[in-house]
Amino acid sequence: MTRSILIAYATKHGSTREVADSLAAALREHNHDTATLPAAEVDDLSPYDGVVDGSCLHTGRCHPDALYFLKRHRSSLETLPVAVFAMGPRTMEAKDVAQSRAQLDRALAKVSGVDPFAVTIFGGVLDPRKLHFPFNRMPASDARDWDAVHGWAGDIAEGLTYGKPAQRPRDLRSELQQTPR
Repeated sequence: MTRSILIAYATKHGSTREVADSLAAALREHNHDTATLPAAEVDDLSPYDGVVDGSCLHTGRCHPDALYFLKRHRSSLETLPVAVFAMGPRTMEAKDVAQSRAQLDRALAKVSGVDPFAVTIFGGVLDPRKLHFPFNRMPASDARDWDAVHGWAGDIAEGLTYGKPAQRPRDLRSELQQTPR
């Protein structure tokens, strides 16, 4: 089943756009039509069957355009399958990934009503030539793992295909067992 998927991204220096483009190509391999747009430029989600929101993490925060996208389109996103990725750590060491994931989780907690079915962290890019002092003194790094990006696209392809999961019905057996007779 072909679905139309929007990958909205917010980037400071372009590396998040590169990951969004790579995700789009990988999702096309899973029979999804994809559009990749800057989050700030998205006005309407009605043409899409699912959404991936991507953000860079910079100085411990998500890009404001990525969060504003989620808030602005909250009512539409409540009915669509949503996946979220962020790029941030300079290395993929467990402590760096955990710190970036905590930053992303704090940001997502500020957006009620949006419940992503998948959330992940990819390694970030640091290009000192694009930064101001004191960050321009840091060593260059690129912690992106393109195999992980393509693997995550495969992981989320099914969730994007079948849409937002229905609410689970209450388990009446467990309620009956707890009700005194």
